[in-house]
Amino acid sequence: MNLRTLRAFVEVVRQGGFSQAADTVALTQSTVSKAVKTLEDELGTPLLNRLGHKNELTAAGEIAYRRALVILAERNDLVAEINDLRGLKRGVLRIGLPPVGCGVLFAAMFAAYRSRYPDIDIELTEYGSKKLRECLEAGEVDLAALLLPVDEGFDYQPVRNEPLIAVLPISHPLARRKRIDFTDLADSPFILFEAGFALNAKILSACERKGVAPKVTARSGQIDFIVDLVAAGLGVAFLPRMLAHKHQHAGIALIPLDEPHTDWHIALAWRASAHLPPAARAWLDLALEPAFSSGHGG
Repeated sequence: MNLRTLRAFVEVVRQGGFSQAADTVALTQSTVSKAVKTLEDELGTPLLNRLGHKNELTAAGEIAYRRALVILAERNDLVAEINDLRGLKRGVLRIGLPPVGCGVLFAAMFAAYRSRYPDIDIELTEYGSKKLRECLEAGEVDLAALLLPVDEGFDYQPVRNEPLIAVLPISHPLARRKRIDFTDLADSPFILFEAGFALNAKILSACERKGVAPKVTARSGQIDFIVDLVAAGLGVAFLPRMLAHKHQHAGIALIPLDEPHTDWHIALAWRASAHLPPAARAWLDLALEPAFSSGHGG
């Protein structure tokens, strides 16, 4: 049994005869007749009582006709839904973002995306980089914002490159410096992000290269709280430039960090072997638009 056979049968019933049905489905009358006979053979019972030029449905024919209408309607719905998906009228954007910088980088993009594709569902997952990588590998998200370099097996599209800024209490002896490095801060306690945030690894690796073993006095996943801890004199912290400037207040000093290989270079990543759905492709395209792509080069 196939859809073509069902369509021929339905049109025989609708049009009241084989010749009329043949015109409707653009087949020969003999082909339509053969299709109906094939369907009767498959079901093992007559579907039509042929009375001269008139055809009436048998009891089995009534059932077959009703079911065929449902099947053909489902087929049409399937095609329509796929076309909607291609046209980004439906679908799901499954994206993973880090808590750090998520709002500053992506809030405007979310608004623009929702305006363009109002019927696309957005499933947002927020974790640190380590957990986001795991989600991406498991196929739980289609895209994830990760710090470069990304792991082997991922493709990526750069989003933003920001140098790190040292955040010091205004009372710190080095608070008036023009630039600063980790050697200068060797005796200052550090305030880092929670475990699992990739920025920690960049900071600690750079310290190790300089022979600095910092004392970590606090950790948090909340930027506001980290800045408040700095202002209270608990230690020094490090933030991407755009985030540091957004959270500046009277109790802190912001000083450019003179350390190579510590830039906060964030990208949208996906599994290299994965087929990205249209909703995810649309997000990547949006991220390339000038309104959202400034700052790639830092």
